[in-house]
Amino acid sequence: MNYEEEDQAMPEEELLKNNKRKDKGKKEKRSVKVKINALVAKGEARREHNDAIYYEKLNAKKPDIAQPLQKGSVDMWFLLWAMILLCFGIVMCYSAGVVDAIESYDDPLHYLVRNVILSIVAIGGTSLFVLFARPWFWRRFSVFIYVLSVILLIVVLFWGRVGGGAERWIPVGPITVQPSEVAKLAVVMLLALYLEKHEKQVNSLQKYGGHFKHGFLIPMFIIGLLCLFIIFQPHISGVMIVGILGLGVMFMGGTRLRWLFVLLGCIGVAFIVLINVSSYAQARMDIWLKIDEMDALGDAWQTLQGLNAIGSGGFFGLGLGASRQKYGYVPEPQNDFIFTIICEELGFVGAFGLVFLFALLIWRGIKIGQNAPDKFSALVVWGLTFKIALQVAMNIAVVTNMMPNTGISLPFFSAGGSALVMQIFEVGIILSISRFSTQKK
Repeated sequence: MNYEEEDQAMPEEELLKNNKRKDKGKKEKRSVKVKINALVAKGEARREHNDAIYYEKLNAKKPDIAQPLQKGSVDMWFLLWAMILLCFGIVMCYSAGVVDAIESYDDPLHYLVRNVILSIVAIGGTSLFVLFARPWFWRRFSVFIYVLSVILLIVVLFWGRVGGGAERWIPVGPITVQPSEVAKLAVVMLLALYLEKHEKQVNSLQKYGGHFKHGFLIPMFIIGLLCLFIIFQPHISGVMIVGILGLGVMFMGGTRLRWLFVLLGCIGVAFIVLINVSSYAQARMDIWLKIDEMDALGDAWQTLQGLNAIGSGGFFGLGLGASRQKYGYVPEPQNDFIFTIICEELGFVGAFGLVFLFALLIWRGIKIGQNAPDKFSALVVWGLTFKIALQVAMNIAVVTNMMPNTGISLPFFSAGGSALVMQIFEVGIILSISRFSTQKK
């Protein structure tokens, strides 16, 4: 007798009881499966939450975002504009600094040879990261670079080399390292990591345990710690750049505008206090606001001579290498005031070409960020692109006396070795991320 015949032979009451037992057994099995699945999901969520850096499934069936899309090549347009700017900068640094190189080093090719060597070494080292670094690597690197920058900023206060009235460089054998250049990269990368990790809290409706704490308070600690050490050097332009970079990444990461406005108000108050208590900052402000009343042969000398260089260039310039202001008129023309020599030698055409090349580089960086594989990568690319745009804008504003004269280098052009190496490395980070973007190559 089969089961169906057996069921038919059962009395009606026993048949109902038997069916109930079967249904109950099925429900218990389903309940056990649901509980097991819930426990597994809870365990995975706990591991992901407790991971301070990044949690990535090793056996996930979904496509790995770190796998190269298309052919995995770098963004060739970004690379092209960066290389043109680098070569342009090396030539102009040589032209602007040839007089200083003869006087200081008895070698007219000093800046040319040094920048070429630094560029080759930096490009060679950066290429390894571009070729082999995957997105998860940059997450771990962001923690390392932030810790390193804090250590360097502490070291420079005790063993730093003084120059220009500030203690900003650490001598390492024949070269010097400027910790504030490392801090600029560090603030972008760690903020990008933190804002991605806590994206839900940043965008949550909860205030004190949500968007205020994770979108404002902790990011401000990350920024403020670096700014605190930089201000002791003192290095006002470094504090400004690190602070503005941090605000930019916070804005792009989803921090609410009301907290950013509050922060801007606090920065304004702190800036006024700094001017009143710091003779260094007050002197710079006086030169900017009262330049017509200042001694043209004293404090206002560099600014006025820089403006003379810009004005004397005309539309087409005096010709490459034909600057007159670099002969002792513009102090250290190969550094922060190199844009004035570019205007003098290449005129409006050369200055416009320089700005246009930077605009192309910035535009391409924005496109790479838009197509980045994840939020962290997008914030890093946008942050580093914003850094280039910010320094270009601030450098031109300084040399044209649109803002107080403070040391802000022109990316790829100014003679600072630490800045040049870091800028090449930052370009390498953007190119590395571009290999994993979804855009058409």
